[in-house]
Amino acid sequence: MPVAPPTELAERISRISVSATMKVAADADRLRREGHDVVDFSVGEPDFPTPANVKQAAIDAINNNFTKYTPAGGTAELKAAIVKRHKTDYGTDYSPAECAVTVGGKYGIFTVIQALINEGDEVIIPVPYWVSFADIVNYAGGKAVFVESSEADGFAVSADAIAAHITPRTKAIIINSPSNPSGAVIPTSELKKIYELAQKNGIWILADECYCRFLYEGEPFSMASLPGGKDTVIVMGSLSKTYAMTGWRIGFLLGPKFVIDACGKLLTHSTSNPNSIAQKAAVEAVSGPQDSITTMMTEFLKRRDYTLARLRAIPGITAQTPQGAFYAYPNISGVLGKGGIKTPMEFASRLLAESLVTVVPGEAFGSPEHFRLSYATSMEELKKGLDRIEEFVKKLA
Repeated sequence: MPVAPPTELAERISRISVSATMKVAADADRLRREGHDVVDFSVGEPDFPTPANVKQAAIDAINNNFTKYTPAGGTAELKAAIVKRHKTDYGTDYSPAECAVTVGGKYGIFTVIQALINEGDEVIIPVPYWVSFADIVNYAGGKAVFVESSEADGFAVSADAIAAHITPRTKAIIINSPSNPSGAVIPTSELKKIYELAQKNGIWILADECYCRFLYEGEPFSMASLPGGKDTVIVMGSLSKTYAMTGWRIGFLLGPKFVIDACGKLLTHSTSNPNSIAQKAAVEAVSGPQDSITTMMTEFLKRRDYTLARLRAIPGITAQTPQGAFYAYPNISGVLGKGGIKTPMEFASRLLAESLVTVVPGEAFGSPEHFRLSYATSMEELKKGLDRIEEFVKKLA
């Protein structure tokens, strides 16, 4: 008699959950395919096209047969272009050997955490946090230590709050400013204090700079530009948002060579190399004109102000002003309890089922009273979706 087929999965896969943002986006896509008019505020994806010069560079790469394997950590040309761009924007001084190109920014974060975190190591993560940070730490066997930020301060975490959670097992602090989901921007003065705290305690700073160019006020800043920053800070970057290249899947890491080499070792056994054609497009993106960023930010500012005005006019909803990125993170504590809705998860589920609007519930980001709304979509869609949210909330009352 044959034995039963195997059914056991690896224990580590049970430590993680499906990305909430990806699940909501999939639900929205399914409803659209069924013919429903869904307004999708879930995915953080600029609705702008990839700049024409970047697309042309990809076309040229295809026509020139640049379609073979590249080095696992990216081409020398792209790494040189990335470190030059980072120096121009932030005043850092990396060499190409201190850079690795990854298959999207998310995989860069995954790679560096796998390279640094041992079983039981603690990683400090400010709340609210991007959905994948905790799961990636858990997958590596680490322990996510959550640090609350103040909503009154726009969710900008403080050095004092972080200091209170440092233990002998603390290995790293993740800093994401501007933040996904809140749009919070930590003041430069506070970032310097966090950096000094990390230096004093021999702790890595993992700086997620995905939205660093998306600021509504002030100048972009990288913690890696501080004196000795290259020894303490690992930059985790992405071209996805900055150049409207989400589907091209190009991210990068900047850090000490021994860390980059360790990440490269993992890349050789996992992705082989980033897409060759996308790498040629990425060279043009970081080396060519940067005016597309200004164009996007001008439009995002209009959308931000419109979205906040609409949300704040809905009884029971309050919203802090995001200083960067393209997300609103409204507090719905004044709505919870109405219409039988007790949690943001229930709010988001009912909103989708009854009003065909997708948002991401705050539980995915560690918040029990919020949801995330991406305003990286057209004004027409914003108006339609916010009309539906307003009507939905009024019916609950």
